[in-house]
Amino acid sequence: MTVEALGGAAHRTPPGATIAVRDVSRWYGNVVAVNGISFDVAPGITGLLGPNGAGKSTLLHLLSGFLEASAGTVSVLAEDPWRNPGIYRRLALVPEREAVYGRLTGYEFVLACARLQRLDDPHAATRRAIDVVDLAAAAGRRTGGYSKGMKQRIKVAAALVHDPEVLLLDEPFNGADPRQRLHLTRVFERLAAEGRTIVFSSHILEEVERLAERVLVIVAGRLAAAGDFREIRRLMTDRPHTFTLRSSGNRELAAALVAHESVLGVELGADLLTVRTSQLGAFARAAPVIARACGVSILELRPTDESLERVFSYLVSG
Repeated sequence: MTVEALGGAAHRTPPGATIAVRDVSRWYGNVVAVNGISFDVAPGITGLLGPNGAGKSTLLHLLSGFLEASAGTVSVLAEDPWRNPGIYRRLALVPEREAVYGRLTGYEFVLACARLQRLDDPHAATRRAIDVVDLAAAAGRRTGGYSKGMKQRIKVAAALVHDPEVLLLDEPFNGADPRQRLHLTRVFERLAAEGRTIVFSSHILEEVERLAERVLVIVAGRLAAAGDFREIRRLMTDRPHTFTLRSSGNRELAAALVAHESVLGVELGADLLTVRTSQLGAFARAAPVIARACGVSILELRPTDESLERVFSYLVSG
């Protein structure tokens, strides 16, 4: 997968892309929520990351047609979603807020959405959507008595009732317990395997790392990075990499490593070394050579900062 460092450069929509965003900004008076963002999204699962207030929800509302771009263009399934009722038949948004009607049962809530979509058999579509999110046992209860996780799932059911090609989800795992998260993850994976486009935001970074095929990182309204998170990580050559290392002679190896040009620092612990380097390749090549030269065997060498959370924290702070 190609990783783009997107800084507003002009580029064409690649074949197969279902979402194309070009130099899009959205502002509210003097407040800029999204600032000059450009990216493409193809079928599959794309994770949207960013701290609170970064512009993630604004971006999802732009994609869903609920907001108009102040500048730039948004295209979903080759159409502008703004004031375009026809596109609502082909996409769906699951908002972060608890947008359910507490007096309605889960079944009535999803059925209302099916009827709004003018489906030929709204009752059959409602039953299918509720089964997908594993809420059939609670479908007859009022949504006001649902837990937060159940409300999230009934919102997903309402979004899926018309079988959309594009699914936009704002923090879909909020309030879900581990079993519910696993079930929703499998639902999204199955939908993606069927060729649909899924864009979801989440603050649970481990889930994004496990689920998303591609990552968009939004920082202060701008797109900081896009692509596979490991490829993004490798692009950040100015960021120190951290390794933990165990050997047959930690003290001797620490003294030898600290003299190498690729090593920024070495911390000697009780039974391991923590090594910081800004030259990943050079260090990986040098470490076994240095160990052999001082008669030490390396027992374990592994990175400690390859998680998406580390990458995300760096992008936000940088």
